[in-house]
Amino acid sequence: MAASSGQAAADTAVPTAATTRRRRKAAVLRSRLRRDWQLLLLTLPSLALLLVFHYVPTLGNVIAFQDYSTVDGILGSPWVGFGNFLYLLGDPSFWHAARNTLTITAFQLVFYFPVPIALAILLNSVLRPRLRALIQNVVYLPHFFSWVLVVTVFQDMLGGAGLIAQELDKHGFEGFDLATQPETFILLVTAQSVWKDAGWGMIIFLAALSTIDPNLYEAAAVDGASRWRRMWHITLPGLRPVIILLLILRLGDALNVGFEQFLIQRSAVGADAAEVIDTYVYWLGLQTADYSIGAAASLFKGLIGLVLILISNKIAHRLGEQGIYQRS
Repeated sequence: MAASSGQAAADTAVPTAATTRRRRKAAVLRSRLRRDWQLLLLTLPSLALLLVFHYVPTLGNVIAFQDYSTVDGILGSPWVGFGNFLYLLGDPSFWHAARNTLTITAFQLVFYFPVPIALAILLNSVLRPRLRALIQNVVYLPHFFSWVLVVTVFQDMLGGAGLIAQELDKHGFEGFDLATQPETFILLVTAQSVWKDAGWGMIIFLAALSTIDPNLYEAAAVDGASRWRRMWHITLPGLRPVIILLLILRLGDALNVGFEQFLIQRSAVGADAAEVIDTYVYWLGLQTADYSIGAAASLFKGLIGLVLILISNKIAHRLGEQGIYQRS
């Protein structure tokens, strides 16, 4: 018995591999805390704001599972389980808004997403720094405009009483009104998004282009590669990780095509063309005070976005890219 107890004590005295790994990780964590405690302290105000204005209000989504009443409050409102979600699944207006949202997202992925990439590549080929800075400032300046101003500019240009229609009328041609045509509304909102945000997205790709080794271009030029082949075999592969990352984020945000842009133009083109999930939530949840249905629609939109992110990130891993996260 004494020998066996001595052997057990010796076994417990020798740390296992798992214990050693835990101690090593704890030591590394303490070392990082001692090194970076000032930076962590600086992030505390931002974390506090995020907690107060994002995570705490997110708890209010519990009303999606209640028949919420402003009189009874969250604690007094009766629970209905998934009844609000079943209502959404049976509401033709919700499916119409979801179909419009997905159609606009797919259209903009094809005709809007490549625009910042092309702008970055073209601007990167400009050799004069002053000219490059001027073009960059002019292109991304509309990002700071509000959607009210952007929509007003397009109405003044493409509306029935806009500049182009007036010039055509002066020269004896029949004018047109693209600002109130439901058939071309998807083209109008895509053009507005390109003008407003393409320049801002270009900055990200310009930053990615700056990380590509210039020696690769010089070596390719010495080997006789044309400008097109250098772009195809050096520039685009260098941008590939950033393109995939932003594409994943865009897919995760697929059901969020914009609220202000569509709400402002909804009365001009009609709900059939401009109704998206965000405006559906607004009219149903706020205008009719049916907060539970609006919260359920928002949760449904977030769930679909999460599923799209997980699927697209898995595909990125299969293609050899890191994506937005990678298992250690």
